[in-house]
Amino acid sequence: MIPAAMRLPAANLSILFLIAAANALPANAASCEGLSGANLPNTTITTAQSVPAGAFTPPYGGSLEKLPAFCRVAGVIKPTSDSYIRFEAWLPAAGWNGKYLGVGNGGFAGSIDYHAMAGDLKRGFATAATDTGHEADSVDASWAYKHPEKVIDFGYRGLHETTENAKRLVQAFYSESLQHSYFDSCSDGGREALMEAQRFPEDFDGILAGAPANYWTHLLAGGLGATQAMFGNPPAYISSMKIPSIGAAVLSACDAEDGVKDEVVGNPTKCNFDPSVLLCKGPDSLTCLTAPQVEALKKLYAGGRNSQGESIFPGYTPGGETGPGGWGLWIMGQAPGASLGAGFLENYFRYMVFEDPAWNPLTANIDNAVRTADEKTARALNATNPDLRKFQARGGKLILYHGWNDPAISPLNTVTYYDSVLTAMGAAEAAKFVRLYMVPGMQHCIGGPGPTFFGQLGTTTAKGPERGVFDALEAWVEKDSEPGDIVATKYVDGDPAKGVQVTRPLCPYPQFAKYKGSGDAHDYTNFVCAVPAEPSAGAEQ
Repeated sequence: MIPAAMRLPAANLSILFLIAAANALPANAASCEGLSGANLPNTTITTAQSVPAGAFTPPYGGSLEKLPAFCRVAGVIKPTSDSYIRFEAWLPAAGWNGKYLGVGNGGFAGSIDYHAMAGDLKRGFATAATDTGHEADSVDASWAYKHPEKVIDFGYRGLHETTENAKRLVQAFYSESLQHSYFDSCSDGGREALMEAQRFPEDFDGILAGAPANYWTHLLAGGLGATQAMFGNPPAYISSMKIPSIGAAVLSACDAEDGVKDEVVGNPTKCNFDPSVLLCKGPDSLTCLTAPQVEALKKLYAGGRNSQGESIFPGYTPGGETGPGGWGLWIMGQAPGASLGAGFLENYFRYMVFEDPAWNPLTANIDNAVRTADEKTARALNATNPDLRKFQARGGKLILYHGWNDPAISPLNTVTYYDSVLTAMGAAEAAKFVRLYMVPGMQHCIGGPGPTFFGQLGTTTAKGPERGVFDALEAWVEKDSEPGDIVATKYVDGDPAKGVQVTRPLCPYPQFAKYKGSGDAHDYTNFVCAVPAEPSAGAEQ
């Protein structure tokens, strides 16, 4: 705690930070190679090299093409004796836009996202990324086994220290002040984004947080009930081959709720789908569900609950069951326990929570699992604090988004967090710096049956500002221009080069896009943002 008499105004602290950053580097560090002598806290620089324009092959991830010339700085941060946080910073050799854009991670992290860095670099940003302290596949958590400091590095320390190092390197390389700093990531990266806003509000001016896994302990504990119900009881297991029938039944019940039939459930919260309609009336087949399977499906939609019936984590919303990024990948898998979701759940509890490689989700006590997860890892992994006053006070802007059909993380969790911010900050105050966009037809972060390209993760959209929601974030930070509707695009085969298939407005939550009742339902101009209570236009395409 610093005595009040010794505290300096925020502006003076910023000046001191820039002076310290400059003094941390040698006087000749304006050249890229000169950054090899950077005296950064707890950091060893392993590479400082000028990379010519053209193709570049990073340590992993394949060749990156058509890059502008840049300064590549790589190093290792060791804030504790058990830390080994790899990071890289890429600084444009020419055409720098004066801004920094940080790169996040997915799953349990374990690698540097060079493809995201390349995209940021091409847009003129200085950028940096980290593996958060370990090298492993994104579903693997064995590195965390009896390594609590590595869990903290993964939880928040690796990204924060990478950001601080990157800012110092930017200041030294360009010999001018950074204009603005941004962060754009999804999933675990969305959790990282909220962790930054809550713990380190000075790191970023604008944050784009997608599908945040911010309630990490309950996200994974919440899946235990469904795991036990479906994988622990063989008659209840639902084969992925039955998913098309489930998806068809959902669309039959709810597709037209937004005024147009387009194989997208526009507002899943208004979808009253009853899994019992799929109950087999004769022999079991791929077009129906047995009674145990119906009960298992109900649990998936209901979400995780403890022994008292209290909610641990919200359930999945109807509408995104089918497709390559749907329930077959994340929930059912090709066999019981073989889904991505089951892998994350099992590895988290085995290596981070119980430190027992033989821990079995099918025999686990759910109440004990939730309690132990919270006690051991909530502080390091959860980013649920709704008090964002420090982030707001320094002018920070936060845009959240989540696909309504996400089969990895329930979209209702993001709605819950957003509502908690409104409650804690007051709705009028929160509206000055926070927005939420819920994306119909989008599964996890991108992809799905609906228009899912809207400027997130470096994507482009066909109408409006090229980078959609990210451009809106920049305008909010730099011009105080409040974001409104964002246009989302569905490209033919997911490829912008093949042309536009559908455009649709994304409305600031709690509004939803409603068809006006006439005109091409593939064109965003024929939709209007409205509150959910408004009646459907009733048109059909």
